[in-house]
Amino acid sequence: MIPALGLLIGIVLGVVLDPQVPIWLQPYLPIAVIAALDAVFGAVRAVLDGIFDDRVFVISFLSNVLVAAFIVFLGDQLGVGSQLSTGVVVVLGVRIFSNVASIRRHLFRA
Repeated sequence: MIPALGLLIGIVLGVVLDPQVPIWLQPYLPIAVIAALDAVFGAVRAVLDGIFDDRVFVISFLSNVLVAAFIVFLGDQLGVGSQLSTGVVVVLGVRIFSNVASIRRHLFRA
């Protein structure tokens, strides 16, 4: 429940404070958000499965964001940034929907 609460608090703070993102960081932000969401939904699933470990969550969260940002950076350097960004979004999107399906099965027994 803590990861979901943290996500909700983060969204509210982002809407209220309206932070400005530097131009050079803007291509990486959507990918970092999707990577972070993957870690959060994985944590919620782990809580429901009874196997949540805060250390694993923090490492997963940080490594997902860093690896996804690195892949996009590497794609930009090679001139294929949009293709690698799409690949990252697809892979993480599949993981997010898989975790959400598992969460749904836990909560609704369906």
